[in-house]
Amino acid sequence: GARSGSAGRARRSRRAAARAVVGEVVPGGAGADAASGDNAEIADFLVSCPDAKGVVAALAQVMFGFGCNIVSSDQHTTEAENGDPPRFYQRLRVDLQDLHQGSDRTALRAAVAATAAHFDMEWSMHEANKRKRVAVLVSKSSHCLYDLLIRHEQGQLDCDIVLVAGNHVQPGRDIAERFGVPFHHLPIDAAAHGGDVAAAKAAQETDMRELLRAAGTDILVLARYMQVLSDDFCEEWCGRAINIHHSFLPAFEGARPYHRAHARGVKLIGATAHFVTTNLDEGPIVCQEVTRVSHSDSVNDLKRKGADLERVTLARALRLHLQNRVLLHGNKTIVYDE
Repeated sequence: GARSGSAGRARRSRRAAARAVVGEVVPGGAGADAASGDNAEIADFLVSCPDAKGVVAALAQVMFGFGCNIVSSDQHTTEAENGDPPRFYQRLRVDLQDLHQGSDRTALRAAVAATAAHFDMEWSMHEANKRKRVAVLVSKSSHCLYDLLIRHEQGQLDCDIVLVAGNHVQPGRDIAERFGVPFHHLPIDAAAHGGDVAAAKAAQETDMRELLRAAGTDILVLARYMQVLSDDFCEEWCGRAINIHHSFLPAFEGARPYHRAHARGVKLIGATAHFVTTNLDEGPIVCQEVTRVSHSDSVNDLKRKGADLERVTLARALRLHLQNRVLLHGNKTIVYDE
């Protein structure tokens, strides 16, 4: 189950890892963070810098100087590896309600920026009252899309799902309309391009880019969207697009993982939510889930059990991302649990 963080809590561990960067993540979420008060006055600061003495104290002093209350703090430091020095990461949740009179958030940002310059720090500020706009891509499988829209309807995902788009009309259209979400059909029409599939895919991605731009999309979720995206598209959405793969990566990358898992006689199957990158199914992993299977399970049994894992894993990855709990770390992630 979820674990709640307490005010002022700090965690620090050391693990082997490569040099990394802070990912573009988005605000939102409830859980333990809800104890911090009105979301309108809450902000998350995500920081990453070479490890150095005084980083935590410097940031805390800035917050104290502006009258801000640090509600929770999560931190992690990597070990030196492959010639890269240790690197420090922190998620700082701050209550801005008592911001000193005469100060504002612009001044606070400027003060944090000055501190960041001193420590060669990458940082970002995310205000919890600014809901992110999420678009969902789907093909022929419906279970992940259904699950996300149900959770959203029930208030479990603190975001606005602004559209659903698919390379097939169904089942995406019926499901989206059932939840009052606009649906857009984005076919890959090779016939319209003289049989040139590559040209058809490029045209479809152009339409998709325009659709996402017009909708002001912040996060893209691939809910079993079974098309390979171009390198340019993946780079454009780096750190902002989450995919669900129906296996416990790095095992059984690519197509038909349940068939291959069945043929291999595995005793565990899994699902992996990861960021989309130019390397298929090799993006930074956000979260994974597994379940046991046996010799008596058919391929269809594996698909059925796996579908349950896919729902939970994708929803959890999106929720963690909305709560500013995921930081990119090279081809890995640092994830601060709920």
